[in-house]
Amino acid sequence: MTISSLRNRPAGAVAAALALAGLAALATAAPASASGPAPATALAPASAGPGDLAEPSPPTLPPPTGRYATGRDTLLLTDHARTDPWVPAAGPRRLLVSLNYPARPGTGGDPAPYMTEEEARLMLAQRGLEDVVPSELVSDIGTHARTAARPAPGRFPLVLLSPGFGTPRATLTGLAEELASRGYVVATADHPYESTGTQLPDGRVLTCAACDKVDAQPDQAARRAVLADVSAGRADDFSFLLDRLTGPDPAWRHARTIDPRRVGMAGHSIGGNAASSTMAADRRVDAGVNMDGTFFDPAPARGLGGRPFLMLGTDPGHGPGTDDSWDHAWARLDGFKRWLTVRDSGHFTFTDIPEIGEQLGIEDPDAPLSAARSTTITRSFVTAFFDRSLHGRPARLLDGPTPADPEVLFQRP
Repeated sequence: MTISSLRNRPAGAVAAALALAGLAALATAAPASASGPAPATALAPASAGPGDLAEPSPPTLPPPTGRYATGRDTLLLTDHARTDPWVPAAGPRRLLVSLNYPARPGTGGDPAPYMTEEEARLMLAQRGLEDVVPSELVSDIGTHARTAARPAPGRFPLVLLSPGFGTPRATLTGLAEELASRGYVVATADHPYESTGTQLPDGRVLTCAACDKVDAQPDQAARRAVLADVSAGRADDFSFLLDRLTGPDPAWRHARTIDPRRVGMAGHSIGGNAASSTMAADRRVDAGVNMDGTFFDPAPARGLGGRPFLMLGTDPGHGPGTDDSWDHAWARLDGFKRWLTVRDSGHFTFTDIPEIGEQLGIEDPDAPLSAARSTTITRSFVTAFFDRSLHGRPARLLDGPTPADPEVLFQRP
């Protein structure tokens, strides 16, 4: 996560690639040290002219690789103890949460939807692309979890997932399905007024008031302060979510499948910062992963109580000395820790975006890592980290570089 206008000014080749794919609303922005957004690079389909994108089929996420089938439920939760920090007039803070879970094979209904058509339309409209890319091309992306599937027997660790700022929770669907197939319950939250558009079950749509707040700040220091508030506020969201999933009166019908003694959290961009913010605020979270997010809310000077943490980012963008917040966090982390960077990656490498863009014929010269490698690296290393941290399993993948993953660099500053 980096800063500048997060609604109207995409920065870098990644955002340009997403624009061509109809996903430009998932914008990144210029580095915190820059005075303005980096120029976007216009990209074209890999093999032919733009006309070839006129009638494409919706992309499909890669199937999960674990032994479990996967189910998906959706919860709308209301925290009556907190007023929404971005739109106080809206009343109590609400969370829309996707729950992916290990399921019995052959049960459930249709594949779970990727996002609603209105959410997709808002993403496209933010970039003036609603007349260029059909919104159903995004909303109908193929998933693998089934609605109303019966949960597999047993109790499973819980992993919380938090998306980037201005980014819908849907963009972490592939990782959520993979973790569920490997024996985790996964709760992915849309944080109200922090996404291009979150459609509630009653049809109301919440747009990104927090983006407006960032845009209105006079300088980078002020923007960083608001983004620190975003990360800290998400910690409150996830503490509330843990209460509702693991407390005495759980909100989810399959809450008995969760082992509340084993909880991890991962996030992309500012969602990765939120993982450390949540661990600092809530001892129930046992392990965390930051995927390419600046620590606007710094890791606490006292550390995280010896709990494990993985920093997984772009190379060189999040190598030592490129984002000071990562150097500072590394020095403060006091448990098992790894700092990994990935060659040829981009900010959205750790989300569904590479798979979606590649299936639409989009190339990004600034992030040439293939979709297959982006998916494999993200799923493999995040899963290995949680297997080690929450299951106590050996994770040789985290021991050091291997010939099978030449793109992954182990940083030892």
